[in-house]
Amino acid sequence: MLQCWRHVPRTGTQWISRAGGHRGFLDTARTSHMMKGMERLFGSSRVYRAQPVKHEARTGSSWLRYSGRLWEKCFPVCASQNRHLASSSPSDPVEIHKRKLALWFSHLPNEEKQFGGLFSPDTMHVEPLILEGPPGENVNPLTGRETPGSVHRSLTVGELFDPDPGWDPEQGQNVVLYGAVGTGKSTVVRKLVLDWCSGTTLAQFELVVPLSCEDLSLQSRPTSLQALVGRMYRHLRHSDHLRGDGRDVLFIFNGMEKMRLNFSIAATELCSNPEEPLHPGAIAVNLLRKYLLPEASILVTTRPSALDKIPSKYVDRYTEICGFTNIEQQRAYFTSRLLQQAEGQSGRDSQELLEMLYLNLQRESQIAAACFLPSYCWLTCATLHFLHFTDVRAPIRTLTGIYTSFLRLNFGGEILEAAGGPNQQGISLMHYVAKTVGKLAYEGITCKRTSFTKEEVMEKIGEEDDSDEELRQLAVFRTDVLGFFLARCVQSSPAGGMGEIRYVFTVPAMQEYLAALYVVLGEKKTVLEKLGKGASEVIGQASDDLTTLLNVLSKFLPLRVFAFFNLLKMFPRLYSRISGHSNGKIGKTMASEMFKTEDQFNEDVLDQVEQSVLGVQGPAPLERQEQESFELFPIFMGGLLSHGNRVLLDQLGISIRTTAVVQITRTLKRHLLRNSQKQMPPEELVDFLFFLYEFQNQRFTAEVLGSLSALNLSRVRMTPLKCFVLAAVLACTPPRHVLESLDLSSCSLTCESLDTLRPVLLRCKTVNLQCNNLGPEACDHLRSLLIDSACAVQSLHLCDNPLSESSARSLAEALLESRSLRHLSLMNTDLGDGGARELASGLGGNQGLEEINMAYNSIGDNAALQLLDACRANPTLNTIHLYLNELSESGKHSLHSRGLGQGESGRVKVLASITQGDELSEDWELILNNIRSHATSWNRQRVRENLQRFLQELKGARQQNRSVGKKLSFWRVQRQVAEEIRNLEKGTSS
Repeated sequence: MLQCWRHVPRTGTQWISRAGGHRGFLDTARTSHMMKGMERLFGSSRVYRAQPVKHEARTGSSWLRYSGRLWEKCFPVCASQNRHLASSSPSDPVEIHKRKLALWFSHLPNEEKQFGGLFSPDTMHVEPLILEGPPGENVNPLTGRETPGSVHRSLTVGELFDPDPGWDPEQGQNVVLYGAVGTGKSTVVRKLVLDWCSGTTLAQFELVVPLSCEDLSLQSRPTSLQALVGRMYRHLRHSDHLRGDGRDVLFIFNGMEKMRLNFSIAATELCSNPEEPLHPGAIAVNLLRKYLLPEASILVTTRPSALDKIPSKYVDRYTEICGFTNIEQQRAYFTSRLLQQAEGQSGRDSQELLEMLYLNLQRESQIAAACFLPSYCWLTCATLHFLHFTDVRAPIRTLTGIYTSFLRLNFGGEILEAAGGPNQQGISLMHYVAKTVGKLAYEGITCKRTSFTKEEVMEKIGEEDDSDEELRQLAVFRTDVLGFFLARCVQSSPAGGMGEIRYVFTVPAMQEYLAALYVVLGEKKTVLEKLGKGASEVIGQASDDLTTLLNVLSKFLPLRVFAFFNLLKMFPRLYSRISGHSNGKIGKTMASEMFKTEDQFNEDVLDQVEQSVLGVQGPAPLERQEQESFELFPIFMGGLLSHGNRVLLDQLGISIRTTAVVQITRTLKRHLLRNSQKQMPPEELVDFLFFLYEFQNQRFTAEVLGSLSALNLSRVRMTPLKCFVLAAVLACTPPRHVLESLDLSSCSLTCESLDTLRPVLLRCKTVNLQCNNLGPEACDHLRSLLIDSACAVQSLHLCDNPLSESSARSLAEALLESRSLRHLSLMNTDLGDGGARELASGLGGNQGLEEINMAYNSIGDNAALQLLDACRANPTLNTIHLYLNELSESGKHSLHSRGLGQGESGRVKVLASITQGDELSEDWELILNNIRSHATSWNRQRVRENLQRFLQELKGARQQNRSVGKKLSFWRVQRQVAEEIRNLEKGTSS
């Protein structure tokens, strides 16, 4: 995967990992870098500290004692293994080493938990393409380099040290494995180490010693090779393999670009004694020279920019890792992720996702080009899991958090160091990416562009670099990192020939993420703001010294002399106000991007993200093809301000101050409150709710949603994630906040959706669930909802759902116990006579229902009369809808007369037709409107037959009536019914 191992040899603060038995030391000045190593090794950011016992005055760092009780309490499994190893004395140090390496390298980051649990690296590993050949000659589909006529052998991980005819069998071999960021170097190292531990690969080596070059570069004190290895692997302190010539030993130097190597004799002395203290860089140089342990073999992993650090005469084999170069490799990777531990319906859903993804990869889409890099395969799987398998039991994840974690796994803590050495101040690599690539991304969004020419890319990336050091950093960045974010594409030419080569972001959402990061960091400044910031920093740094000096001089000089200095001291305060205004503009930008008029009728942003991964199923709308939309941009800006993402960004070397977040939030709240009062289309409302979810600020969300009384999400495809987002956002509001209405009609809801939305439904007065294909199982969930004492539902619409007769039993039980329900609509729910009788059994005991709609349910005369009698027995029910049922003329007459309230039972208004004998029903308009609003989802032939029956009734009543005024009324209604019939025959509804 994306993670790699880390061992810390530096003297300093001792740490104990949560996931394994390794101990090491952290330099307090480089804690963030060490934390990144810990997470890549053990898959967790949690580090437990023991109690300090003594301090060293010279370095100021603390020495901490290892606590066995804490270890056994936190890690009982690892502690028991350690006790077993200790009790199995005498034991072979190499076997102990294998078992510990297997334990350490099997641990995966917390990000892997989103895939349904911790998997074995063996089940997830897919072999990338590895080509043998000198640098610059291999064909790499990621960079487009080609050498005509050259053919190179592909290797597997286990073949890296297979002997060549020219190799000296008495001497160890040096192999360099190089590749750009994200191609899978660390994954290959992990797989190689685990296979050696299990005995399936590299059996010719009795000992494998992995070393982290980043951690070695942080060690300043000279140490011997034997002490260095013994400090990292205590069980190898007295190993004989490091005392001789190194036969059958393999050293792995991971990330050689992090070390400064000098192969000149004047700079690095020769040394063949493994017990002589040397700087770690000198140890690596002497090992590569074959002067120290000449029979030991070495594997070096590095990036292309650092290949010249090792002279080619010291390298026996160059190998380039090229990632996943064919679709079948990508499919195998996705299968290992999406189908692991997937059973039942989840397994079928995963299989369908996999097939859609495979079809999109075959189309040679942008996602197919991105998935050449294994890192982006991980991001694709993480995005699909977020979109389709989010539920209340899973850890809370946000889309912004996935992208930030993705970058942290690839670049966490990495810096572009100054040429003066590691002690010089460097810049965070991700901060450099935000300033350069982020600026390109932002300008693309402002111009509605997703592709750029080579000149535009080179102009924006490095336009402010003037010094030699900045140009050196730029060269390294372009060689190693730029291809991770930008990919080449060829635009089709109108003439049909070779089009122009342009650059696009590897995945579309990455452009919006980096643009959001660029804006949130405040890099979008005017020249005046940049000058003001620089002056403020200089004056602010000198203000304390000036204050001390002026306090002394004030005793000898007149006070007027200090007026100028006092004005200078006021400048930082003035700039802080200007800076606060700039942060306010960021909040205003977020709000304006959220409510763009041209994006109001696009699909919601989560569907757009899914389409970018799985492709568009069917023809894409023309308007979407002509105009680019960047609706993730403001959502990412909000997500980056959340506390969890700021913690991750801090590990990337990017700091967003809390004061800036407060200023942005204050302005953002004001604009959101103003815009949230407007009526938003359902898709725009989903984007708004998703923005609040990504922001992860409970108090802010409660204040913004406090003014919303109705949510219309009609015709939005409510996936499990959208249901989860809706429930999570509304959970931030106080319990007293109740929604007047929630429209979830035609939203493809399931029983699982109803479970997720239960806290939301309990707090709504009117709930519309029509046209959702809900069945008997869903009615069981609704029964549990309606009988809840906290339920506030007063009106429930279940029209156009296949409830059937068995569902009526659950609804009847709900009616017996429900105290809040006032209106129940069950039009076109296939209840039939049996369902009507079941409901009748519950209506008599109900104490709150006022109206029930049973229209269009194939109910006959007898069942309708029985239902009416139950309604009359209900003290509160006053209206029942029974039109479009299988009622005879005599049945309608009986219903009308019985509903007038003869005897002890109450009076109930019966809406069985638009006529009542020779009179026009006073509710004819309500009946016709109900039919008109549902006609598109009903059986049109059956509706047309019922409307024809209405037409005949109107004609007969008009002929029987002698009043001219009534005849005109019948004629007017007759025309509307005839018009509705014509619309149905045309296939439209007015």
